[in-house]
Amino acid sequence: MDVKLELSSYVRVLKLASTPSWNEFSKISKIAGAGIILVGLLGFVIAAVMSFLPT
Repeated sequence: MDVKLELSSYVRVLKLASTPSWNEFSKISKIAGAGIILVGLLGFVIAAVMSFLPT
């Protein structure tokens, strides 16, 4: 395990990384929020169907 090589790789990635613009952050937040709501709605529908089915 070459620690010096690994550290240089980490430094290279950090140099390439940048803070997203407000527009980019807004789009990502909307898409992630829509996904969370969709998964929650799907879970609610499954729970509602399972409560109406006889056991």
